[in-house]
Amino acid sequence: MPGSPAPLHLDALGPSGPYRAQAREVVHDVTGRPVAELSMVPRLYVQRGLAALRRAETLPPDERVPALAEAGRLFATATLNGMTAGQYEHAVARVSGLPITMVRESTAGIAAGLAGAYGFAGQARPRGSRDTSNGAGTAVWIRRGDVLAVLAAGNHPGIHAQWAEALALGYRVAVRPSRREPLSAHRLVTALHEAGFGTDRVVLLPTDHGVADDLVGGADLAVVYGGDDVVDKYRSSTAVLPHGPGRAKILITADTDFTRHLDTIVDSVSREAGAACVNATAVFVEGDPAPVAEALADRLAGLPALPPEDDRAVLPVRGLDAARNLEKFVHSEAAGARAWLGGDTIVAELGDGAAALRPAVFQLDRADAPQARLEMPFPCVWVAPWSRADGLAPLRDTIVLTALTSDRDLVGRLLDEPTVRNLHVGDHPTHVLVPGLPHDGYLGEFLMRSKTFTDAAPAAP
Repeated sequence: MPGSPAPLHLDALGPSGPYRAQAREVVHDVTGRPVAELSMVPRLYVQRGLAALRRAETLPPDERVPALAEAGRLFATATLNGMTAGQYEHAVARVSGLPITMVRESTAGIAAGLAGAYGFAGQARPRGSRDTSNGAGTAVWIRRGDVLAVLAAGNHPGIHAQWAEALALGYRVAVRPSRREPLSAHRLVTALHEAGFGTDRVVLLPTDHGVADDLVGGADLAVVYGGDDVVDKYRSSTAVLPHGPGRAKILITADTDFTRHLDTIVDSVSREAGAACVNATAVFVEGDPAPVAEALADRLAGLPALPPEDDRAVLPVRGLDAARNLEKFVHSEAAGARAWLGGDTIVAELGDGAAALRPAVFQLDRADAPQARLEMPFPCVWVAPWSRADGLAPLRDTIVLTALTSDRDLVGRLLDEPTVRNLHVGDHPTHVLVPGLPHDGYLGEFLMRSKTFTDAAPAAP
């Protein structure tokens, strides 16, 4: 395109510094315009990077805690790799299609997450390992390994704040960025290097899927993001923590007037552009679901379709062809459901080769309908009937459940249900998670373990 700036070079960030590979992948914005070239490293480079991480010394706690805070400050304010924070946020909005206000919020969230990473990570520490009053013996909290691999997702920049907790705990980390949105991971690793984490303590290794398996296998532990296929692949592994679809849900029981909670329901579906794993994708109603679906559709229909860099944007944007393909998929899956919104189209063309994804509301005829498990990257919600006879089965396998109910016995059963990973009762949207509380469990539960240490060595003569 005449007058377009040259694509940004996103080099691999290895133990010897930036590395521009011969193999590169073009990163496009939502209109198809090239924005960056991502260096793709071969298997040998990954192996050498992991070997360097293994040889490196862990930064002492009194150095890594302020270094993490400084990295967060740099990430949010500094010019890194030739990009100001504002230019980075604009580029992420254009590449990911996420509203720029959401990207700005994630920038601030990452900075806060890094500043508090050591304290947040320590929340998982068992009380027994904090207590040194047991005479000669005590419990100590130790790492399960030294090197962590992270196969990052590209659906939301905020996910990068989580793996920083591993650095706080003393791990050396290898990050494979999303090829769809690698800008955030690249900026964060650059900030960490600038802040004092050596290039042999955290590396950025963009790879294809085949080499990614070597990265996971070559590390002591790994955190991997993906779909159900990823979860199934690593389900039985004790060395891999898979993060799959969230399938956040809302339950409205018969003792609740949903109209008093409509703001919470709408916010749960549409905030974060409906693209986060904690956005509600299914609403279960004890009784007739039609009034809830109708009210949701009425509220969501008014959301504007705008380019992602517009400060008023609230919906995600995709390339027009990708948006059309997604629409075909949704309509195919929704066969037999009642469309309250989005039944004609979810595509709002923006006139530049991109399209905003408009909300969709579908009503199902039973609680166990398979569509209730379908999570889409835009505000798409399935409203289904639920009865006590259905039990907890339709509510299982969810990262967050907001229960609008006064039934404390039901709340107790939901709290005991292990596949409901977070439970909100009352007006607390599914997407709102308190810093320091677990998102999908504490990362420290996976990274660390406790062991007894008894020091009864005889005194020197």
